Amino acid sequence: MSTVSAAAIPGTVLADAVFPARRALARDTALVLGGAALTGLAAQIAVPVPGSPVPVTGQTFAALLVGTSLGARRGFLSLALYTLVGMAGLPWFAEAGSGVAAPSFGYVLGMLLAATVVGALARRGGDRGALRTAGTMAVGSAIIYAVGVPYLALATHISLGQAVAAGLTPFLIGDALKAALAMGALPTAWKLVGRRG
Repeated sequence: MSTVSAAAIPGTVLADAVFPARRALARDTALVLGGAALTGLAAQIAVPVPGSPVPVTGQTFAALLVGTSLGARRGFLSLALYTLVGMAGLPWFAEAGSGVAAPSFGYVLGMLLAATVVGALARRGGDRGALRTAGTMAVGSAIIYAVGVPYLALATHISLGQAVAAGLTPFLIGDALKAALAMGALPTAWKLVGRRG
């Protein structure tokens, strides 16, 4: 199947268009491993936020990118691998953390769910245009916060309002910048795939 024909098929995600389905199991395994590794590497880009136990990282952007690029199933498997290996002790959560004791572990669980949802949205064209991509990223970010913020409140024994102030509000500008980057990157990647074929 040519790149152009793969890109034109409804339900195709970027990984399917770039890497045609020859030896699908080997391809999918490599994509899942690569998605987990990318998330782990991006998590090491961490900037502490004054007054918050949660740093700004590249982890959330990587998780959403993995989900949209790989689709729901492979996105879920990538983030599940990332989560399980980090729980087992590999220090590749934010700031070289691991395990479930960190107050930010809820965000990791949220990323697992978000990668699955944005992957499903990408299969429906949620990454093909700038506005669709912005909507897809907004949904993914909302899911991450919906899991991460309550977990932060429970883990640190603070109120939900305090958790929102410490674990959501300081990150909104960064999320807007990440969404803007995705709005340019994903639709451009689709255009390049179409031209390459």
